Amino acid sequence: MPRLINIGFGNVVNTDKIVTVVNADAAPVKRMIQGVRGTNSLVDATQGRKTKSVIFTSNGILILSALVPETIAKRFSEAYAPEA
Repeated sequence: MPRLINIGFGNVVNTDKIVTVVNADAAPVKRMIQGVRGTNSLVDATQGRKTKSVIFTSNGILILSALVPETIAKRFSEAYAPEA
């Protein structure tokens, strides 16, 4: 069953689709964002705040988040933690 994680401001992502979460400050990542801006391959979930991470999905969609990658990774690992 797919699990959802909160990526900020009530926005959630299916964990089965996440390939990687990267810092948005790197120049190659910024170029990728500019390349898909204005298409259906970019989802801006920042609510107008500074983009701190980019989530790459298995179906080629880039999701922008205002949370740092470490926070998203922690939420991801909590979603898959064994239930006691």
